[in-house]
Amino acid sequence: EKCLAYRIGMEGRFQSKGAEADGNNGEQITMNSKRPTMTLNVNGLWDVVPRLDHYRLSRRAKRPSLAELHEGNPAKDLMNAATLEAGLPMAGLNASGQPAAKKHVGIKLGWIQGVLIPCLLNIWGVMLFLRLSWVVAQAGILHTCIIIGISAFVCVITTLSLSAISTNGEVKGGGIYFIISRSLGPEFGASVGIVFAFANAVAASMNTIGFCDSLNQLLHEHGLKIIDNGFHDVQIVGIVAILVMVLICAIGMEWESKAQNFLIAIIVGAIADFLIGALIGPRSLQDRAGGFTGFNSTVFMDNWLPDYRYSEGANQTFFSVFAIFFPSVTGIQAGANISGDLKDPASSIPVGTLLALLISMISYVTFVFFAGGAAIRDASGKIVNGTIAMCDPFSKDGCKSGLHNSYSMMQLMSIWGPFIYAGCFAATLSTALTNLISVPRLIQALGQDRIYPGLIYFSKGYGKSGEPYRGYVLTFFVAALFVLIANLNAVAPLISNFYLASYALINFCTFHAALVRPLGWRPTFKYYNTWLSLLGFIACVAIMFLIDWVTSLVTFVIIFALYLIVVYRKPDVNWGSSTQAQTYKTALSIAYRLNSIDEHVKNYCPQILALSGAPNARPALLHLANLITKNNSLLICGEIYPSRMSYRVRSAHLRQGYAWLQRHRIKSFYHVVEELSLEKGASAMMQTSGVGKLAPNVVLMGYKTHWSSCSYKELQEYFNVLHNAFDHRLAVAILRIAEGLDCSSVGSSGSAEDEQHSGALVQSSYDLAGNTLMHADSDLSMSGRGIARVQSVPSIGTQFIPPDATAPIRDSPTHWNARDHLKNKKRHLAEKMLMNNKQNGLSVVPEYLTIFQKKHKNGIIDVWWLYDDGGLTILLPYIISTRTNWEHCKMRIFALANHKQDIGAQEKEMAEIMAKFRIKYTSLKMVDDISVQPKQETQDFFDKVISEFRKNDASDNAECVVTDAELQSLRDKTFRQLRLRELLLENSSQSTMVVMSLPMPRKGALSAPLYMAWLEALTRDMPPTLLIRGNHSSVLTFYS
Repeated sequence: EKCLAYRIGMEGRFQSKGAEADGNNGEQITMNSKRPTMTLNVNGLWDVVPRLDHYRLSRRAKRPSLAELHEGNPAKDLMNAATLEAGLPMAGLNASGQPAAKKHVGIKLGWIQGVLIPCLLNIWGVMLFLRLSWVVAQAGILHTCIIIGISAFVCVITTLSLSAISTNGEVKGGGIYFIISRSLGPEFGASVGIVFAFANAVAASMNTIGFCDSLNQLLHEHGLKIIDNGFHDVQIVGIVAILVMVLICAIGMEWESKAQNFLIAIIVGAIADFLIGALIGPRSLQDRAGGFTGFNSTVFMDNWLPDYRYSEGANQTFFSVFAIFFPSVTGIQAGANISGDLKDPASSIPVGTLLALLISMISYVTFVFFAGGAAIRDASGKIVNGTIAMCDPFSKDGCKSGLHNSYSMMQLMSIWGPFIYAGCFAATLSTALTNLISVPRLIQALGQDRIYPGLIYFSKGYGKSGEPYRGYVLTFFVAALFVLIANLNAVAPLISNFYLASYALINFCTFHAALVRPLGWRPTFKYYNTWLSLLGFIACVAIMFLIDWVTSLVTFVIIFALYLIVVYRKPDVNWGSSTQAQTYKTALSIAYRLNSIDEHVKNYCPQILALSGAPNARPALLHLANLITKNNSLLICGEIYPSRMSYRVRSAHLRQGYAWLQRHRIKSFYHVVEELSLEKGASAMMQTSGVGKLAPNVVLMGYKTHWSSCSYKELQEYFNVLHNAFDHRLAVAILRIAEGLDCSSVGSSGSAEDEQHSGALVQSSYDLAGNTLMHADSDLSMSGRGIARVQSVPSIGTQFIPPDATAPIRDSPTHWNARDHLKNKKRHLAEKMLMNNKQNGLSVVPEYLTIFQKKHKNGIIDVWWLYDDGGLTILLPYIISTRTNWEHCKMRIFALANHKQDIGAQEKEMAEIMAKFRIKYTSLKMVDDISVQPKQETQDFFDKVISEFRKNDASDNAECVVTDAELQSLRDKTFRQLRLRELLLENSSQSTMVVMSLPMPRKGALSAPLYMAWLEALTRDMPPTLLIRGNHSSVLTFYS
C-alpha cells in the first residue's frame, strides 16, 4: 500500500509539473538533451525513451521487459521513483540523465590513418618498384593498361560490395572474416577467413622477399654481399626482417600508426623522384646504355604492343603476367582487416578504400606511360670506346639491362637512385607490416568465435588491448616458411589466387544479401548493385581459373574442406546471416507453393502428431515416430500442459525439449499448449498444428496402461481423443510396450523456472534417457496423478552448477579447456554411478526404452492387416523395415480369410496385392478361424478386465460403465477381439514387433471401458504392439 501510494503521488507530481509547463509556455516536448529518459505510462508504470544502448549486445543498459510493464513490478517502480526524486542518475546514465560515457580500450583510428594510408601502403608494394617495369616489357603499354583496368574493375566492384556490407551495421574486429561470417554464416566466413589469413601471411613473405631483392641489388652495386648476394642472402635477411616486423607489430597499434605516416611520405617522395627523373631524361651516356632514352615517340610505339618471352622459368602469357601483377592491387582490404580499431568503420571503409584505389590506379597508369615511353626493352648496359654497345636478347650472352632484363629500371630513371631504394624499402616493409598486423587479429577473431578448436589457443589476448601474442608467433612461422622460397615471381601467383577467392566470396555475400533482402539488410552505402556484385563474383572465379586452373581447383577444395568441417561441427552461433534469411524465404515460398499442389497418393507421406508430452517423457514413442518420418516427412511432438506457464518457464521448457530432440537426432517440431485438458488440448493440436499442407495426417499416441485404475474423467478424455482424431479425418496409431512408455521425472533437479533463477543444468554425454528417472507406467495425462510408480534409479544425465560458476567458465578465453575438464569430470561420475547401479542390480536404461534404436539382426515384424483402411497398416511397418536397424528383420503378413471362399485363392489374391504394391515380405498367412468362439479362459480374462466397470450403477458416470445391453449388442465384436488375442498369442508372442489394425470405436455405440478392454485383450502379454487405423483414403497405389 505504501508503494502504491508513493507511486500515485509521484504520478501526480509528474502530471502537475507537466501541466504547469504546458500552462506557462505551451511548448511541445522535443527530442533534445533535456528529454527525460523515463516516463510514467497510463498505468503508472515506468517506460523508457528510445536509446541506442538498448539495442547493443550487452547488459549495460536494458529497457524494461514486457512482463514488467504489463504485469508490474512495484519494488522496481518504487526504486526508480525514489531515484528520480532524489536527483540521482539511473543505471547507465550520468547526472544529466544522458547515457554515461563509454570507456574505449586501445587506439581508435579515423578514415585517413585507419583506411586510406594502410590501403595505399598495401597497394604501393613490392610490384611498384621491382616488377612493374618488367610487366610493361612483357605486356606492352596496351596490355598493361588492360591488366590494370581488369584489376581495377575487380577491386572497385569488390570495394563497393565491401562497403555495402561494412555499412550494414557495426563492424567489429576480424576484418574480412567478420564481414563474410556475419553475412553468409560461419561456414563460409571461417573457411574464407583461414584462406585470407594464410594469403596475408604469404603476402608478408612476398613483400619481405622484395625487400631482400632490393637490398641485394644495393649491396651488389657497392660490391658487398652476405653469402652469395642471391638466394641464401634473401633467406637470411628475410627471416630476420620478418622477426623484427612481428616484434614491431606486437608492440601495438599506436607505434605502427605513427610509423606508417613516415613510410607513406617516403613512398610518395620516391614516386615523385621517379616521375621527375623520367621527365628530365637521361643525364649520362651510361643511363642511355642502360636503356633509359627519355621520352620518344618511337620508343613509345615500340613498347605499345606486348612482347611475351620466356622469363622466370616459364613462357609468359597475358594471364601469367596478370597473376604476378595482381597482388599489387590487393591492398583494398587493409582497412577492413583492422575494422575493430576504427572509430567509425561504416563510413571509414568505403571512403578510405575507394579513394586509395583511385589514387593508386592513377599512379600505376602514370608509371606505365612513363616507363613505356622513356625506356627500351633491351639494352646492353655497356659502353665500348665511348659508344653504347649493342646486344641481342636471344643470343647466348643476351642483354643485361632494359625493361625486360633489369628490375632496377626505376632507380636508373629516377633523379636520385638511393631515394628509390628508400621508397622500395618503405613500400615492401610497410605492406608486410600491414599484413602481419591483420593475420593475428583475424586468427584471434576465429579463435574467440570457437569455430576451429585448433585456433583457440592462439586467440588469447594479453594486456589492456588484448594483443594476440600467440597469434604473432604462429604468423611468424608461416611467413618465415614462405620467405625460404626466396622467389618473388613464384609466390605472387599463389597470393593472387587466394585473394581472388576472398574477393569472389565478398562479392557473393553482397549479391546474396541484396537478392534475399532480409529486413536487416539496410546498408547506408547505396552505391552498389546486386547484379554488379554477381558479375564481380563470376569475374574473380573466371580469372582464377584462367591464371592457373590447378591452383584454383586446390584453393576451392581447401575452402570446401574447411566449409565441411564447420558444417560437421555445427558451431553454436547465431549471427543473422543471409543464408538464414534465404532458408526462411525458401521454406516460406515452398510452403505457399504446396498449397496449390494437389495431393497424389504416390507422394503420400505419413505426417505424424505424436502426443508424447515432453520429449523426454516417452522417448520410445518418439523414436518410433522418428523411424517412420526420418528424412521423409513431418513430425510434431505435442505436449498438453494442464496449468499456465510463465513466459520464462515456457521458453526454458521449449529449449529443454528441443535440446533433447537434437541430442537424440530426432528431427521434430515441439508444440506445447497450456491450460487445457487432454481432450481439448489434443483437439486443439489436431486443428492448429502445422502450416498448410505441412500438417499432421496421423495421430500417434501411447497406450494408457492404467486405464482401469485412473479416474473416469481421464479415461473418457483419452477415449474422446480417438473420436476427435477420426472426426478430423486423421489416422490413429497407438503404441503399447508391455513395460510402459512413460519415464517422466519424479525427482528432477528443478523446474524450468528453477533453471532460470537458480542455475543451469549442464547436459552430460551420458544422457541416455533424457535426464529422467524411470517408472514403468504410461499415462497421457500431464498431471501425473493416480500413477503407480516403480522403484526409480538416480539420474546421471544432469549435473547442477550454480549460476556464479557458469558465467566465468563461459566468458573465459580458456572456456573450452574448462568445459573439457567439466565433461571429463561428469564422465567419471557417470561411469561410477553406472557401475554402482549395475552392482545393485538396477538397470539405468531399461532395454524396452531403446527397442526402436537397437539393431535387430534376426527380428520378426508381424503385420496383422485385418481391415482395409487405405493401406496405412501395411505402409508403416514397411517403412520401419527399410530403416538400418530393422532392415534385417523378417516381415510376416497375416490377413483374414472368408470361410465362404477358397482360402488358396484368397492367399493368391493377397500375394498379388503385395506384389502390386511392391511390398517385400517373408511369409503370408490367411487366418480363417476368426469366427470360432474364444476359449472360456479367454472369456474369463476379459470378464476380469471389465469387472471394475460392471459394478457401477448405470446412472453414475454412464459413459464409463459397461452395461449388459452394450455387452449383448457388441457380443460378436467382443468375441472377435478375444479370438484375435488367442491367435496373436499363438503366432506372434515371440515376435520383435507386432503391427495390427486398430478396431474402430463406433461413436455413440461403444463405451470407453469396453473399447479399452478390447485393446487390452489385443495387446496384453504381447511384444511392442502398434495398433493402426488409417483414414480410409488410399496411401498405396500400383499405378506408375
